[in-house]
Amino acid sequence: MKKLSDKLFTNEKIVFWLFVLPSLLGIGIFIVIPIIFSFVLSFYNWDLLGSPYFVGLKNYVELFNEDKFWFILKNTLYFSFAVSAFGILIPIVLAAAVNAKIRGSELFKTLYFLPFVTPMVVVAIIWEWIFDPNIGFVNMLFRCNVQWLFNPDTAMFVIIFVSVWKLAGYNMILLLSGFSLIDNTIYESAKIDGASPVRTFCKITVPLLSPSIFFVAVITFISSFQVFDLIYLMTKGGPEDSTNILVYWLYKNAFEYFHIGKASAIAYILFGIIFVLTLLQWKIRKKWVFTEE
Repeated sequence: MKKLSDKLFTNEKIVFWLFVLPSLLGIGIFIVIPIIFSFVLSFYNWDLLGSPYFVGLKNYVELFNEDKFWFILKNTLYFSFAVSAFGILIPIVLAAAVNAKIRGSELFKTLYFLPFVTPMVVVAIIWEWIFDPNIGFVNMLFRCNVQWLFNPDTAMFVIIFVSVWKLAGYNMILLLSGFSLIDNTIYESAKIDGASPVRTFCKITVPLLSPSIFFVAVITFISSFQVFDLIYLMTKGGPEDSTNILVYWLYKNAFEYFHIGKASAIAYILFGIIFVLTLLQWKIRKKWVFTEE
């Protein structure tokens, strides 16, 4: 009997590895190896044509001594913090409104979520037309002639607006799942005690919803640092680099200037920034997330 059980256990392990092996191979070939290879390349100079040669920390030193790097880093941080802030606050309000069981709430859920599932190419084309200085709906509505996407002072605001518009519905759905975990008897008790809707929202809803808010904050913050397609399709980093961010600059260095080593260095600087800021979010969660101790 023992031999039979040992044989079955061994067979189960073989079956387990047979099922897991394709995924492990895919992760190794398409994720782990490229990560290691790109990190090594960040210490080399390579133009995709000749042989790469080792330059040590030169790529990193040149980046930190380049004024354009700091300007683009400032753009990236500004964009990320703005999208994260509005991409959390607006969905909270939307989720609270939809959760109040207003008439047509199911329809609103669908309408708010549609932008998220719409391809970015379609989104970029539509909003580029809406903000067109000649035939755009915005200028026609306000009877003005603002060069929205061609003015360094307004282009970033447009990109932030479109990013938040596309993301808001998805974050709203995530927050609605948090609303579903809140016991309605708590609201009933607050109503009996005479708490106003604003006080109820601030003192009850937000604390109890804080685990969901924390999750949404982390994923929104990380994704905001990785935006590329919207920049590429709408502004290509312009005008005057006003919408240029690290991911798009990485792309230009790698596939337009063929500075592969520099592009790899940018990628790992970006990774370091995301890692540190995410770790900081994780450290301070205990100060405001309700269920953390």
